[in-house]
Amino acid sequence: MEGVVYMYRSYLRGACLALAFGLARATAPYPTVPLKDLPDGLRSTFQQLKPEMNEFSHCAAAWDSQNDGDRMVFKCSIYIKMSAEGERRAMQYCEEKRAEKKIKAPCRLVQP
Repeated sequence: MEGVVYMYRSYLRGACLALAFGLARATAPYPTVPLKDLPDGLRSTFQQLKPEMNEFSHCAAAWDSQNDGDRMVFKCSIYIKMSAEGERRAMQYCEEKRAEKKIKAPCRLVQP
């Protein structure tokens, strides 16, 4: 009987650890920005793309200027089947374009 109790406790301990790590991982691994805080040009781009998006689509943005389009980046991952993959791709596309344009501000996921 001791062996069964020990196995049960080990299983329970492992399940608790898995749950704890799962919940810790559930928080957004990327920085975010509310849609209302985007510059007007980026907000209008989001509104134009919104009809094509599904629940897994994500966008990322970075900007050094509120009105100079050359100092802004807005990239989306629209046709995607997993939310985490959409986040990762949007951030990757944004980071590539941000480096190309030499924008200093970090890319952040847009929270609608």
